[in-house]
Amino acid sequence: MGFPFPSTPISSMAFLCAILLFLVSSSIYSVSGSTNLTAYEVLQEYDFPIGLLPNGVTSYELDTSTGKFSVYLNATCTFTIDSYELKYKTTITGVIKKDKLSSLSGIQVKILFFWLSITTVIRDDDELEFSVGIASADFPVSNFDECPTCGCGFDCDDVKSRKIDVNRLVYSS
Repeated sequence: MGFPFPSTPISSMAFLCAILLFLVSSSIYSVSGSTNLTAYEVLQEYDFPIGLLPNGVTSYELDTSTGKFSVYLNATCTFTIDSYELKYKTTITGVIKKDKLSSLSGIQVKILFFWLSITTVIRDDDELEFSVGIASADFPVSNFDECPTCGCGFDCDDVKSRKIDVNRLVYSS
């Protein structure tokens, strides 16, 4: 006895489309998808601390075959850490690989009077290098062990103040 087949065969084009759809959907994850990982846990899987993202991520998408990602916040997020003012847009995009975030869009830092986009973050042992194009700055990874909160950064309860150790700003030539 054989398996029951539909009386009309599936066209090879429809079959290929179904396989492609399955492959594409299985390589893209989101918080509400089949994985139970949060955006913060995904950062950790790529060897980054959770504090690179503020509290309040509502969802994310990650294409594991290319590393392209999108992270979504419910509102624009700004806060100050030491003398740096940071701004996160509602959508942050880029490419993630182990120890490297590149092609970043949606995160800015105010230096003096100018807003500059953070384009790359590289982890080198216990240091994170943040690049804004021709300039970069290094910070200890441990400064990002906790997530900042929109509006107040790490000093939300006014009980303890958190300082970030700043190494000098390095200009690429």
